[in-house]
Amino acid sequence: MEPRRQIAGSLGQAEMPFLDHLDELRTRLIRALLALIVGLVIGLVAVTQWDVLGIVERPIADLLPGENLNFSSPTTPFVITLKLGFIVGLLVASPYMALQGWKFLAPALYENERKFAVPAIATGTLLFVAGISMAYFVVLPLGLRILLTFYVEDLTPLIMIGEYLNFATKLILAFGFIFELPVVLVFLSLLGIVTPEGLAKYRRHAIVVMAVVAAFLTPADPYTMLAMMLPMMLLYEISVVATRVLRRRRQEREQADREGSPA
Repeated sequence: MEPRRQIAGSLGQAEMPFLDHLDELRTRLIRALLALIVGLVIGLVAVTQWDVLGIVERPIADLLPGENLNFSSPTTPFVITLKLGFIVGLLVASPYMALQGWKFLAPALYENERKFAVPAIATGTLLFVAGISMAYFVVLPLGLRILLTFYVEDLTPLIMIGEYLNFATKLILAFGFIFELPVVLVFLSLLGIVTPEGLAKYRRHAIVVMAVVAAFLTPADPYTMLAMMLPMMLLYEISVVATRVLRRRRQEREQADREGSPA
């Protein structure tokens, strides 16, 4: 079988020299960075004009002994504004940044595989939103209730805004990125790096890795660990099925192309 790049060349794509690859990578990185800067400006405007901090505080608002979170340094409000602006900017710019990454890698794929660009980005965005929604509306509120029930008669919580923001954003973004697992594995399958058989064979190893990742990205209490592991396991199984379906369709197209080509 001809190498992938030779086949791409037969479809009208010339092999790109190494220096051109570097130039293309630089262009994509610059565009992604510019998108992030624009997103940061939008994020800062959103934080200063709308009650973004109130949205972040909502999961813990009912559990606070006072009405608001606390801070101990005069610079904390300014730093929190920058952090929230960056987070909002990252969320705004992430679809375009993902598109730039796809455009850099797309020349290594078949023509019919590149048609997955728009569905992949759309699916990835929906999965990311689903992940952060699950963390914000379900995992974070219930996790906080569980964590703050320890020693309630002996200790009075004094929740600092900086510590809470780090905790909440880490958990929410972790769920968002974890939900990207099917898109990542399908993309690696298209590149030939992973196979459905390999994913099924090393399922137990993957579960161990999931447990380690969940312990690292969560407070390591049983509730939040399971809340992260179970979706990861489900998404992994979905990825196995999706890679099998995509490979079967690609083989069917290749078979149809061979049968339709002149002898």
